[in-house]
Amino acid sequence: MTRIKPTKRTTIYDLAHLAGTSASAVSAVLNGNWKKRRISSQLAEKITRIAEEQGYALNMQASLLRREKSKIIGMIVPKYDNRYFGSIVEMFEAMARERGLFPIITCTRRDPDLEIEAARTMLSYQCDWMVATGATDPDRITEICAAAGVGSLNLDLPGSRAPSVISDNYAGARELTLRVLKKCETRFGGKEPLLFVGGRGTDHNTSERLRGFRDAHEAFGVPVDEHHLLACGYAPDKAAGALRDLQARGEDLPHGLFVNSTISLEGVMRWMSETGHYGDRQPVMGCFDWDPFVALLGHDIEMVRQDVPAMLKEVFDIIDTGTAKLPLVEIPPIFIG
Repeated sequence: MTRIKPTKRTTIYDLAHLAGTSASAVSAVLNGNWKKRRISSQLAEKITRIAEEQGYALNMQASLLRREKSKIIGMIVPKYDNRYFGSIVEMFEAMARERGLFPIITCTRRDPDLEIEAARTMLSYQCDWMVATGATDPDRITEICAAAGVGSLNLDLPGSRAPSVISDNYAGARELTLRVLKKCETRFGGKEPLLFVGGRGTDHNTSERLRGFRDAHEAFGVPVDEHHLLACGYAPDKAAGALRDLQARGEDLPHGLFVNSTISLEGVMRWMSETGHYGDRQPVMGCFDWDPFVALLGHDIEMVRQDVPAMLKEVFDIIDTGTAKLPLVEIPPIFIG
């Protein structure tokens, strides 16, 4: 497709010509009303893509006579229902207001379509910065923001087109795994591999934690059991279901577990309660997440607390200066056990 020469500002009529449709259809898509008009999702995506390629998002900002910064800062977050993301949201709001910024935050439930919709809606409110937290496709959000002339960065999960601030997942997982392996050896005698439960093998954080998990086993002199790597997703039901499947295959629960988040831990504890794996039968566990109430479960539970204050300090250092020292900043987690 040939880009329209910037001799004049791109209009919806130009976009309609390129998309092979009407100006009213273009207007409906850009205003978010295309479903009510019964416009197909394929045409809506085509119009949106062309608008971004033509830099039309930037023109929309100009049409609002944007002469000064709005002081609005947006955040996309995948979940509210665990302490980690809840603490990110609460601290982000406080740190934004300290700087005279107005935070807008929305939960997108790890849904790529909701993430894109949220980003476009925030841009329509002229936000000055966008923070994509745990986004499934952070580079896509960066592209949309760049077309609108808005700065963006990634938190929790990294992207390749904007600065990213994350936990040091590899080092944290390696240390957590070693701690659980040593506790299992002390409590039960002998060495055996751990069970890994939770997370998505395709996302950066889980893949890095799996790498640390493997390297810790190698350093401890124990081979990893590939059948015991249950990267089944974060949802409690998926964690519980993976353990039920393991049991259905006639496999015994190992003496030690690496659980990839407190969300997954909820499913693990549900399964353990169902099957009587508590009290003296409770395995040694390590969780790459933190919640103070987990300490009440007792029996040698190690936890990793992601350093949210340090992560957000890096985020706002980038926002305050407009520059990043490194494309990827990894913050060491804190161990609690």
